[in-house]
Amino acid sequence: MTSFKRNFISRFFSLIPLLILFFLAFSETDFNFEKLSFLSFNLIYILIFYWVLKNPDILGYGFIFLAGIVNDVVIGLPIGVSSVTYLILAGFAAYIRYLTVQPSLIYDWIVFIPSIAVTNSVYFYILRMFFDIHFNYITLALNTGITILFYPIIGILFSFLANIIIKKKNV
Repeated sequence: MTSFKRNFISRFFSLIPLLILFFLAFSETDFNFEKLSFLSFNLIYILIFYWVLKNPDILGYGFIFLAGIVNDVVIGLPIGVSSVTYLILAGFAAYIRYLTVQPSLIYDWIVFIPSIAVTNSVYFYILRMFFDIHFNYITLALNTGITILFYPIIGILFSFLANIIIKKKNV
């Protein structure tokens, strides 16, 4: 019975990133603060990049694609745009995981910068060119900058969760 209980607890903790992914997909992608309207960040990008980079078994590419479809339906964007950008970001993270010899949060953060820049560029290019959706580019640049700045903070929180997941699996 204790083995079953440990397996259940371990499985539950390993599902937390997936639950967060779908919570973010079903709600809204950006976290906006009421008083500081310029302070918003894209937590789903940080979540995808971190977990694909650190532990790709937790977030599968199929779940990432499905979360993008759900996000497009909730926000009202053309179906598949978010999925493509999420998978591009996951591809960057997988490639960096393949190249990385000794992982560190600072190195991951530095690599996150061009990854999110390319991902956002593809996202906005698709929406602008194919679907003629207009954006406020200053707001988007601020959102991207805040997302980049929040990566180390969220990464530290996710590393605590990853340590809990590893401990629960080994117990």
